[in-house]
Amino acid sequence: MVERQEYMQKLIQWKDRQVIKVVTGVRRCGKSTLLLMFRDFLEKNGVDSKKCISINFEDLRYEELKDYHKLYVYIMEHVTEEGRYYIFLDEIQLVPDFQKAVDSLYLHENVDLYLTGSNAAMLSGELATMLSGRYVEIRMLPLSFREYYELVGGDRKEAFNAYYRKGGFPYAALLQEEAIRRDYLMGIYNTVLLKDIVERKRIADVPLLEGIIRFLADNIGNVVSVKKISDSLTSDGRKTTAMTVDGYVQALKDAFILYEANRYDVKGKQYLRSLEKYYLVDIGLRSLLLGERVRDVGRILENIVYLELLRRGYRVSVGKVDTLEVDFVAESGDERIYYQVSASVLDPATYDREFRPLKRIHDNYPKYVLSMDDLPMGEDGIRQMNIIDFLLEQPHPPAFPHG
Repeated sequence: MVERQEYMQKLIQWKDRQVIKVVTGVRRCGKSTLLLMFRDFLEKNGVDSKKCISINFEDLRYEELKDYHKLYVYIMEHVTEEGRYYIFLDEIQLVPDFQKAVDSLYLHENVDLYLTGSNAAMLSGELATMLSGRYVEIRMLPLSFREYYELVGGDRKEAFNAYYRKGGFPYAALLQEEAIRRDYLMGIYNTVLLKDIVERKRIADVPLLEGIIRFLADNIGNVVSVKKISDSLTSDGRKTTAMTVDGYVQALKDAFILYEANRYDVKGKQYLRSLEKYYLVDIGLRSLLLGERVRDVGRILENIVYLELLRRGYRVSVGKVDTLEVDFVAESGDERIYYQVSASVLDPATYDREFRPLKRIHDNYPKYVLSMDDLPMGEDGIRQMNIIDFLLEQPHPPAFPHG
């Protein structure tokens, strides 16, 4: 069992506070395990096991509790004594109208609620309206490289090379045989595709959805638009429209398979409404879909850094500086950091390409160029840093976004 200490600390911070704790993230990223770890923490710190009620809605034993009224009655039948009860509802989105049960449970001051879900849509619509200001979302991702390295140890570069190939899904990270690992990742992919997207969104054209996934996996780190995606698929013989593609892309985002980075005009100080970049939740899924492509090293590193910035609690956008681009503008409160990501900047032309956009930004916020190079370089206050060093550093405590 991989200890996810940063997420555990978030749950401990919010323990016994009158807010609903909602842990969201792609399937198999470790949400259920996190709740088990937290329950174990509670019991080791004096909470009676009878006052911890856990229900996993993927378990057939609880099939009849997918009726929200029966769920509420079942829980209240077990809340029989004085003192606080801790309620863990895993994959709550599988319960139609679950927000009605959750809202009623929230009214009981002796009930501390913890939910997990694998679809962002669960926090939209009626739930958001009913529980506005009364829940905190904890967004979970697969293992960071720092967590992965704590698990496997050994030589840092060898460990990173393995992480680069395997990705960070907790169980997959422990599988040594390539064929078994690929089968496991394919199982995750198919489950998300069929249960969290096709079934939930009632998508009829599954091959089109897979075509969009593969296109975006092949274009991580590239500026794209839904029109560009639809045009590309149409030219390959799969006729579609920008509106259809937009709906499918939103479904991929809702299932936490895909993340979107908007563009930000650094000089104009405004977000732009077109031509986003997209990144996958785990680089292991990209290898599964496309195979290992040596020429894509820079973009894979960019994907890894993007996810790391999300883990650290930043809002991440793509910077526009005149006609130039900064890979990431990371913001949290009043803090802002600029990042460029490259496999190497030892070549003079590459060095100039990566440093030039940062030189055009005339403010006092930190600026970094991250690469696999070991030699320290930099100028004009811009710091070059080895990516492995960056990924292993202890991050600042991340922000805790509220609903």
